[in-house]
Amino acid sequence: MVISDAKKFRNATDAFYRMKDYGFLPITKSCNAYLSSLLDSHRVDIALGFYREMRRCRLSPNVYTFNIVIHAFCMSGKLEKTMEVLREMEIMDFSPTVASYNTLIAGYCNKGLMSLAMNHKSSMGKDGVHPNVVTFNTLINGFCKEGKLHEANKVFNEMKALNLAPTIVTYNTLISGYSQVGKSEMSNRLYEDMLKNGVKADILTYNALILGLCKEGKTKKAAYLVKELDKDNLVPNASTFSALISGQCVRRNSDRAFQLYKTMIRSGFHPNENTYSMLISTLCKNEYFDAAVQVLNDMMDRSMVPDSGTLFELHKGLSQCAKNQLAMILCKKLEDRHLMPKGFDKSKIISSQPENEDKTS
Repeated sequence: MVISDAKKFRNATDAFYRMKDYGFLPITKSCNAYLSSLLDSHRVDIALGFYREMRRCRLSPNVYTFNIVIHAFCMSGKLEKTMEVLREMEIMDFSPTVASYNTLIAGYCNKGLMSLAMNHKSSMGKDGVHPNVVTFNTLINGFCKEGKLHEANKVFNEMKALNLAPTIVTYNTLISGYSQVGKSEMSNRLYEDMLKNGVKADILTYNALILGLCKEGKTKKAAYLVKELDKDNLVPNASTFSALISGQCVRRNSDRAFQLYKTMIRSGFHPNENTYSMLISTLCKNEYFDAAVQVLNDMMDRSMVPDSGTLFELHKGLSQCAKNQLAMILCKKLEDRHLMPKGFDKSKIISSQPENEDKTS
C-alpha cells in the first residue's frame, strides 16, 4: 500500500512537471486535491514542497489551499509557520474561515498550548468568524488532555450559552476527562445531562463511566452499567473489560480480575500492556503465581512484556515459593524472544528456602 501510494504521488508530480514543460498548468482545484491526498497519507514535506512549486509557478491559491497548508504546518509541529500563512492570506485579500481557525486551534491544542489556542478563538470574533461545535470540542479536548477540567467546563458552559448544542463527542470528552482523574460523580452528572438533552450514549460513554467508577473501586456500580449496555444494544469491548479488570485490581480481588480476564479472552479481546501489567502485579501480591505466569505467557505471545518492576515481582514470588526453575524458564523465554525489559537484572532475583507446598491459584 505504501509503495502504491508512493508511486501514485510520484506519477502525479511527474505529470505536473510535464504539463509545465508543455506550457500548461493545472487548475487550483486539482492542486488542492493533490495536496489534500498528500496530507491524508502523511506526506507533509512533499505537500509543502509542492505548494512552494505552485507559488513559484504563479499558481494562485485559494482559501482552501491556505487551509491545507495551515494543516500541513500544524501536522509537522511548525506552528510559527502558520502565522506566515495567515499573513500571506491577508496580503492576497483572503479572510480566514472557521476551518482555518479550527485547524490552528487544533494544532495548538495538540501541543498543549492552550492559552494560545484560546487567543485564536478570541481572534475569530474580531474577524467576524463565529466558533462552531468543532471549535469548542477541540478546546474542551485540549483542556481535558492537560488535566485542566475547570477550564474545559468553562468552555462547555460558554458553548451552551451560545446555544450550540453539545454533541456526543463533547460529552464523551468531558466524561472521560473527569473519569480519568477519579471524579465519577461529575462524570455521572454529565451523563444525566446528555440523556436529558436527547444525546444517546455510545460505548465510549459507558467505557469512560465504567473506568471512572473502577478507578475509585466502585465495581458494583460499574457492573450495573455493564448491564445497561445491553439495553442500548451495545456490546462490551476491550476497553470495557480492561476498565473492569482495573477496578478489581484496585480492590486487589485477584479471583474476579482473573475471571474477567478469561472472559475477555473468550470474547475475542486482549488487554493492553498496562492492563496486563496491573493484572500480573495484583496476582503476585495475592500469591496467585500460576495465574500470573499464564497471563505473562499470553502477554509474550502478543509480543508484549510487563515493566521490569512487575517482572521482578513475579520472579521473586516464584523463587520464594520454590519455583526457581520456572522463573529461569520464563527469563530464557523472554531473552529468546528479545522481550527482556530494560533494567531487569535476573541475577537479583531473591531466592528463599524451598517450601513444601506451592502457592497456586
